[in-house]
Amino acid sequence: MNEKVVLITGAGRGIGAAIAEKLASNGYHLILNYLTSEKETKLLQKRLEEIYAIKAICIQADISKEEDVQNMVAIALQAFEKIDVLVNNAGIAIDTLYENKTVDNFRKTLDVNLIGTFLVSKYVGDHMYEKKKGTIINIASTNGIDEYFPMCLDYDASKAGVISLTHNLSLQYAPYIRVNAIAPGWVATENEMRELDQEYITLEQEKIYLKRFGKPSEIANVVSFLASEDASFVNNAIIRVDGGQR
Repeated sequence: MNEKVVLITGAGRGIGAAIAEKLASNGYHLILNYLTSEKETKLLQKRLEEIYAIKAICIQADISKEEDVQNMVAIALQAFEKIDVLVNNAGIAIDTLYENKTVDNFRKTLDVNLIGTFLVSKYVGDHMYEKKKGTIINIASTNGIDEYFPMCLDYDASKAGVISLTHNLSLQYAPYIRVNAIAPGWVATENEMRELDQEYITLEQEKIYLKRFGKPSEIANVVSFLASEDASFVNNAIIRVDGGQR
């Protein structure tokens, strides 16, 4: 098989779906992971197969569970024989006031955002390393760099961990696998815009040099670049995609 294959976690909605669309338009075959968004993911699969004449499969898996990840990678390799690109996009945020934070909230956030990214990277990365070729792209966040909101400190910590993980994996898998991360700022996904009131959106937009939130497609464009040979010497990089954020 000469065509490239990408595994995208959390592919059913928002940024994940935009990444799937962009890479399908580039001719990639798709492995679309989801946990709860079965309907959206299967509709996305069908639509992208029809429009771009690529092959796509959907796999339900909880990336925070090692057995689920092992099974997902096994199914993917059985279907396509290889994985060229991994996009670790799946993530959760449980935003509550600091005084209402619980250990369970914190642990669940770390389990999905950080441990899940580690597990998928390990099982896919080991396969790539055997083939001596591959690209891993982690979706982190500016919250993991220098944006601080106590109501999402568990999310912020998890994304800082993803950035650290990116640096370590780029060393672990050298010289065969490029490992990079994208750190989006505010992105106008359906979920995000539904949960925020207009006053808060206006306040946050004023902190962005471009005076607007990003689009999921704008994150997908950077993923497309990092996955391509145009980025063949880009490694161990954390790329902010935030419109200029202060």
